[in-house]
Amino acid sequence: MKTQLFSPYTIGQMQLRNRISVPPMCQYQAIDGKATTWHKVHYGKLAGSGAGLVCIEATAVTPDGRITGSDLGLWSDELAGYFAEIVQTMKAIDPTTKVAVQISHAGRKASERAPWLGGHLLAEEGGWEPVAPSAVSAGGDAPTPREMLPGGIEATIQAFANAAERAQRAGVDAIEIHMAHGYLLHQFLSPISNLRTDEWGGSFENRTRLPLAVFDAMKKAAPNVEIGVRVSATDWIEGGWNLKETLELVESLKERGCAFVDVSTGGLHSSQKINVSYGYQLPFARAVRLQTGVPTIACGLIKDARQAESVLVEGTADLVDVGRQMLLNPHWGWQAALELGEKVDFPPSYVRGMHR
Repeated sequence: MKTQLFSPYTIGQMQLRNRISVPPMCQYQAIDGKATTWHKVHYGKLAGSGAGLVCIEATAVTPDGRITGSDLGLWSDELAGYFAEIVQTMKAIDPTTKVAVQISHAGRKASERAPWLGGHLLAEEGGWEPVAPSAVSAGGDAPTPREMLPGGIEATIQAFANAAERAQRAGVDAIEIHMAHGYLLHQFLSPISNLRTDEWGGSFENRTRLPLAVFDAMKKAAPNVEIGVRVSATDWIEGGWNLKETLELVESLKERGCAFVDVSTGGLHSSQKINVSYGYQLPFARAVRLQTGVPTIACGLIKDARQAESVLVEGTADLVDVGRQMLLNPHWGWQAALELGEKVDFPPSYVRGMHR
């Protein structure tokens, strides 16, 4: 039985064996930006999960761009060497699995503790002052960030470009620029968080200036990898970033050679109102795919193989992100193939698992 989920798909020059994508999921296990044994084991497992594409977690372009002090980084050549060990491990486990990395700056959502600890890093714990387009907090008990100066914005563009060049050198097949979930580039996009009155804020053109400049710089710095973006298609807040603006942004990115769009929502401010359930983000992915024609990845509480297959059959997306389920079962792709009657390419050492 030939299914959509297990049909091949091509993004630019990147040929995927199927439509299963593992999205970036932060592990908070790095040491001063350096990848550790945890990362090699974790991503090695995901490389053997049966997915066609695996995206390494949000990796910071500067030390102050980390969400926590335990985030991966690509702000130096030394860190790039540690990062390359992740990629090498993944490709050794399964050379047919394509490897991406999400490149990010946390902006005002930086200097946090790991989620299982909660709260914000204090100065005595190694915390730092977050930066943002404007001195506006993300709500709740979030700290007020420092407004970025024009020189800092230009330096950030270069930092994204440098990280892209290092990622390409490390051997990734694709880069996903993080423009979603309330991190720095999303903060510039949204009128809720961007109150600037200079060329970097105000109008739609000005609010999209930094994300587009970052894309252009990264595309130039890493011409041999496929570069796409992750977006939050709505803030879920009245007067915030919305689907209409998302579609306009994606059209501009398409003109610049954007390879794919991973469509999520929310994350900007604590006042967001979301009814979280299976499929709540799918209409946004469908709109992006149908109205822009850019290869689209859908995400959000997709748990089983038949749900994933229906997303593709209905024309909602071209690829499907499977995240939390991959953490629970790193061989989810194999299980999905069995459920849908597809052939499973077990490594020879694991074939006995078929005989239960």
